[in-house]
This record gives sequence, structure tokens and C-alpha cells, in this order.
Amino acid sequence: MEQQREIALRPGERLDDLERNGYKIIQTPHRFCFGMDAVLLSGFAQVKKGERAIDLGTGTGIIPILLEAKTKGKHFTGLEIQEESADMARRSVAYNGLKERIDIVCGDLRDAPELFGRASFEVVTSNPPYMNDMHGLKNPSDALAIARHEIKCTLEDVISSAAALLVSGGRFYLVHRPFRLVEIFTMLTKYRLEPKRMRLVYPFADKEPNMVLIEAVRGGRSMLRVEKPLIVYESPGVYTREIYEVYGY
Repeated sequence: MEQQREIALRPGERLDDLERNGYKIIQTPHRFCFGMDAVLLSGFAQVKKGERAIDLGTGTGIIPILLEAKTKGKHFTGLEIQEESADMARRSVAYNGLKERIDIVCGDLRDAPELFGRASFEVVTSNPPYMNDMHGLKNPSDALAIARHEIKCTLEDVISSAAALLVSGGRFYLVHRPFRLVEIFTMLTKYRLEPKRMRLVYPFADKEPNMVLIEAVRGGRSMLRVEKPLIVYESPGVYTREIYEVYGY
């Protein structure tokens, strides 16, 4: 790994400690900071030795950076449509000395098969916008809205691009909201991505799940394994042992 470099933060930016390998990430609150969903996806996804992975809608690069820290993958790519976010991701990669291991590309995920070539990756990950046009008000020009709402891409865009990018037998890892599970499974099977693993995430043991983690295999056979629930907090502000031990926080 290259040595970390000094970095000059731009107005409004901050450098946050990822508590992994000494890595840090540049963020700015007005553009959307990563949350528990990105951390959980990086723990749920499996990137094996020698494999290539791409994260669709990478934001400031949190998932490629965490996957590089947690797995033995050969190379990681982050694709982000917003140039300011992509720029922060590139500078975080450079700060952590990871330019040989992680590429950040500014572009539209709908163009990803043409940008990178079909069947170019063993693993695709995505933490996409959760809300569609039926879910609340939004400002189409606002960076936060773009991260939360399907302004620049739809769920189908994400899934169709993932399918095109994956080799046969490749794996797609998605974090989303449980209320869209029927739509997610319909889209996955439409593009021959067979759901293989699913895990519901609960903020507290006595609450409804607010996230779902899904693994789907390109051209896989039909068989879904539902894993035990993941509970994030044992009490307000206190993570459960599994969050600390398995996910590193």
C-alpha cells in the first residue's frame, strides 16, 4: 500500500476516521455522509481473492474503501455520477494510498456496461437511492435528494447494469428498504439475477426492519437462504456485539 499523504480540505469538508486500517474519508454534510447501510453492505458483501468489484453510485467512495480493507479482492472501482462526490472519493483514495487498488470513475451507471465492458466484474455492489417518485418531496438539483431519491437512476437501472457487468456466476450485493422487496425480487429475476441470500436489519430487537441486505447470483439456480436477523442497537447509542465484532464498529 502507498503511504498516506497530507490533504488540504476544501470549505465545508471534514476528514472522518473509518476505524479500519487507519483509513479516513473526506465528507461534507451538505452532500450526504455515509450511514450504517454502507457499513453493513461492506460486511455482507463477499469479494474473494483475485476478484474485481465495482460499486454503482459510490458517492464519496465508502464501499470500495471498506471492501479493500475487509476483503482480498484484486481491484475495486467506484462509479459516481456527481463530479463533486467523485472528486472527494478520488482524494480519499489518494490520501489512503490506494490509487493502485481503487479507481473512481465519474459517470452514469446506466452507461456502465459500455464504460467497462459487459461481464467485466465478479462482484457488483450498490447502496442506491431508496425512494421513487411516490415517496416524498425532493429537489431535483439537490445533492442530498439525488442520493436519496431515484432522480438520476431507478432501481431497474441499477439492477440491469449490475446484471450486464457481472460474469456468469458473479454476485450482486444490494442494500435497500424492506418495503420494496417485492419490486426488488421481480427486477432481479427479470435480469437473471437469482436471489440467494437475504438478511433483514432491525434498528432494535422490538422494532420493524428498516434495511434488507441481498445477494443475487448471475444465472444462479433458484434457492434463497434467509439469514438470522441483524440487530443494530441493544440500547440507544449502544451497538450490539455483532456490529462491533463482525462489522468492526
